[in-house]
Amino acid sequence: MQTLPSTQNAALAAQLEFAINDKTKPPGSLGRLEQLALQIGLIQQTTTPELVAPAMIIFAGDHGVVAEGVSAFPQDVTWQMVENFLAGGAAINVFARQNGIALHIADTGVNHDFGVRPGLWNTKVAPGTRNFAKVAAMSAQQCETAIQNGRALIADISGNVIGFGEMGIGNTTSAAAIMHKLTGIAVADCVGAGTGLSAQGISHKQSVIEAAVALHAHVQEPLDVLAHFGGFEIATMVGAMLEAAQRRMVLLIDGFIVSSALLVAARLQPAILDYCVFSHQSDESGHARMLAALQVQPVLKLDLRLGEGTGAALVYPMVQAAVNFLNQMATFSSAQVSEKSQ
Repeated sequence: MQTLPSTQNAALAAQLEFAINDKTKPPGSLGRLEQLALQIGLIQQTTTPELVAPAMIIFAGDHGVVAEGVSAFPQDVTWQMVENFLAGGAAINVFARQNGIALHIADTGVNHDFGVRPGLWNTKVAPGTRNFAKVAAMSAQQCETAIQNGRALIADISGNVIGFGEMGIGNTTSAAAIMHKLTGIAVADCVGAGTGLSAQGISHKQSVIEAAVALHAHVQEPLDVLAHFGGFEIATMVGAMLEAAQRRMVLLIDGFIVSSALLVAARLQPAILDYCVFSHQSDESGHARMLAALQVQPVLKLDLRLGEGTGAALVYPMVQAAVNFLNQMATFSSAQVSEKSQ
């Protein structure tokens, strides 16, 4: 696997910090926007970064573990929501339109035949994973195929900003299992309500994961964890994230499930974190702990738990604002404004 290029550049960082501090404002007064401006400048290796043709991919896939009763919704909702995305009626469609983000849908493994459809990319590995409570969710070859599919999807993206969203009934169960295996955090602290489970449902979901973890106790390496517990949408995202970082794109990371894919990618290539804007802290139990394990800070906290990439779409105007103030705001000298007294 090719090592990701580092964004670290001390000389450029100093130039960016000078440019940021020379704007007509008290140092640090634009808060997190200043950090984003610095980060994006380092990603693009320039003091004048620009955002080109932002895009979002929703990765959709079904999960065999749904057979264990871990979701409040039936599996058919996955393909029905893909139809909703294609029709333009979901929350992510609204937010993507609002913010000028091109939206793409990838069928990575939905248990449904959509046929050839405008706006739908067919990267189906199989019609859903196997039930990881019984066997590995996918074979090593299927996992590798999904990863390579993700890399190929990014090759079709012309811009330099990419958001990640997902759809897959049962995928919070996969994400919680991956989180537990790769962080060591107790299953109870990784599991949440997902699409709306009751306390009893959450307890059952926890038991299913704990039993599966015991069944696959030998699994340790990131790719093995992904193959045993992941979904095709999660594995495809891992490949897409790695390829996007390789191309020095800005990665907009959504909530719990997308972050679980990033967790795998970061265990493979730690430098990927430098390319990521963690859009928000999801209201899904476990996401705050996952972000803490990654040692990253989300930009927003809006109590979202929808998925679809909604948080990533909502954070994009903040990313735009960070780049715009760096490029367009006057400096103390150009505006003839006096600087802070020494």
